[in-house]
Amino acid sequence: MLADKLTPFINRYNEITELLSSPDIGNDVKRMTELSKEQSSLQSIYAKATEYKKLLADIDENKGLIFDSELGELAKEELRSLEPRIEPLEEEIKKLLIPADPNDKRNIYIELRAGTGGDEAALFVGDLFNAYVRYADLKGWKIELMSTSPSDAGGYKEIIALIKGDQVYSRLKYEAGTHRVQRVPATESQGRVHTSAITVAVMPEVDDVEITINENDLKIDVMRSSGCGGQSVNTTDSAVRITHLPTGIVVTNQDEKSQHKNKDKAMKILKARLYEMQMEEAKEKEMAERKEQVGSGDRSGRIRTYNYPQNRISDHRINLTLYRLDEIMQGGLMDDIIEPLIADAQAKLMEQNGL
Repeated sequence: MLADKLTPFINRYNEITELLSSPDIGNDVKRMTELSKEQSSLQSIYAKATEYKKLLADIDENKGLIFDSELGELAKEELRSLEPRIEPLEEEIKKLLIPADPNDKRNIYIELRAGTGGDEAALFVGDLFNAYVRYADLKGWKIELMSTSPSDAGGYKEIIALIKGDQVYSRLKYEAGTHRVQRVPATESQGRVHTSAITVAVMPEVDDVEITINENDLKIDVMRSSGCGGQSVNTTDSAVRITHLPTGIVVTNQDEKSQHKNKDKAMKILKARLYEMQMEEAKEKEMAERKEQVGSGDRSGRIRTYNYPQNRISDHRINLTLYRLDEIMQGGLMDDIIEPLIADAQAKLMEQNGL
């Protein structure tokens, strides 16, 4: 019963309230801070739980009065207003009971890389990144370019950016995967639709204390930076390539004129990739134990198709198709894709947790 699941949250919230009221708590600032944070995290579920329990009590009380000669009609009227509130409130509570993704509040590194399709794929890397930039602007997020690799056609072989803001990972984690684009290239004289693909990786930003890297596991090379078309960005060996020997992960950065800044950016990206690898390993272990797939962060699978001639965008994970591709690529309607993905993920988690 849902009410039984709420009792521990109510008890813990009340216990913390009692602890924070203790006259001795002021002597332990660290403990007081920890308890305050925990209570704050429980505030939403506590408020809804107490509202739900009161609603159930009020319904029970009125049910006991429906055959009363004096109060029966009033009780029936009260029930007609109380009972419709149960289901919506239960749905709110179930969402609050879903175990939180510890990364949801983090900033992210987003990495877009051209796949099959040559120049057209590189152009779409730029187009999709611009859509994310516009979406981030609407959300009030900040974007910092970490690394770019321009292509001769005007697009990008690769873009890596840091996106900072409220709940960035919670919304953009669903972008990880293979994005397929179908459109007529500007160079196509026959008007034939060309199919290409790019990959998107979404990696939580991590603190230094969370990922420890042994310096002996790194191979660091420096080289001269070069721009698109062979133009020299500068005449010093400022570009940095870091190879993590145990995993084979390679990160290159040349966007800054300073070797130190390039190395710093490359190390941050490396840490994010190693953290992502740890998450994937943990997820694979969890899936093996439960013998079922939980989630949709598989980068190898095609997650979405962008069909320009039909102005259609289709997300294959939830069988969603919208004929507003042009507006979505402007960033304004990107939530029309993201919100259904969030709802689908929540529904799966509720089922897995017996809610």
